[in-house]
Amino acid sequence: MTARIDRLRVSLEEPLLVTNPTNVYYLFGFKSSNAALLVEPDGVRLFADFRYAEAARAVDGVRFEETRRALLWDLAERLSGRIGFEADYMSYSAWETLGSGSVEPVPRRGLVERLRAVKEEHELAAIRRACEITDRMFERLTEERFVGRSEREVAWTIEQLFREEGADRVAFESIVASGPNSARPHARATAREIRAGETLVIDTGCTVDAYSSDYTRTFMTGSTDGVVKEAYAVVLAAQEAGLEAIRAGIAGVDADAAARGVIDATPFAGMFGHGLGHGLGLEIHEAPRMSTESTDTLARGNVVTVEPGVYLEGRAGIRIEDNVVVTNAGVENFTGFRKDLITVG
Repeated sequence: MTARIDRLRVSLEEPLLVTNPTNVYYLFGFKSSNAALLVEPDGVRLFADFRYAEAARAVDGVRFEETRRALLWDLAERLSGRIGFEADYMSYSAWETLGSGSVEPVPRRGLVERLRAVKEEHELAAIRRACEITDRMFERLTEERFVGRSEREVAWTIEQLFREEGADRVAFESIVASGPNSARPHARATAREIRAGETLVIDTGCTVDAYSSDYTRTFMTGSTDGVVKEAYAVVLAAQEAGLEAIRAGIAGVDADAAARGVIDATPFAGMFGHGLGHGLGLEIHEAPRMSTESTDTLARGNVVTVEPGVYLEGRAGIRIEDNVVVTNAGVENFTGFRKDLITVG
């Protein structure tokens, strides 16, 4: 943890108050719903209320100070001077509270997140284990019955399979989207009954030692028309182009363009409305991003999703998503589950 603090200090112009719980955990392994770290030139102070005091005193490398439960009100009274705050996390109301005393809050963005984007070996190992469990879960899932069951029933089965395979928990609410629902990229599992002859998009992942996987596969529940099969082939080709383009040093917008260009050269142009992918780690969506709006450049050690899609409104959707680590020469793909168009019953 000391090395992370040393790297963070290099980027600081003033002490930084870290209030995002994920960033607090990343820096010192401390989990709390009401804690803050103040990273100063000569040390680190950890603030939390009585409920977390015993655990906080056991954290190495910090000086613990117990606060009232109204954490920011307390810090506004005990701190002073210019202090950076996490502008992408702190609310306007919290900013007002912090600045109500002698603190001069200075907005800072992405300082810890940039460190988190480049994974260390133990982080990569945890993500790799999460992906291995996800591979096994998908293998078992293809043996399940789908037709006649609701999307929610299948989502519950996914959670059970993850637990049986050794996951700590599901990483997020699994997307199980059938038929017309599959044309909605962020559909939620509903009571809709899955029918024969439909596309079935399943977007899910699990968490192992705080780090997560995030896969998507598209299945068929019986025979389908040529348009859907053509769309599937186009999405698979787009993903392959994206995987081929990704390497350390490429701009996120250029990685996205490599995959998007494949789709835009077909009758499905304009039907890929989201970005190619995003960073993955302690959170499901983190830096860097690959999209038409990205300002990021990929670096060695980034873990990203690669997930192009085509969505035929009101009818069907196709998305294929892998998890990869960026290297100087390209990518190492952590995803082992097959990507041909599988028919399930």
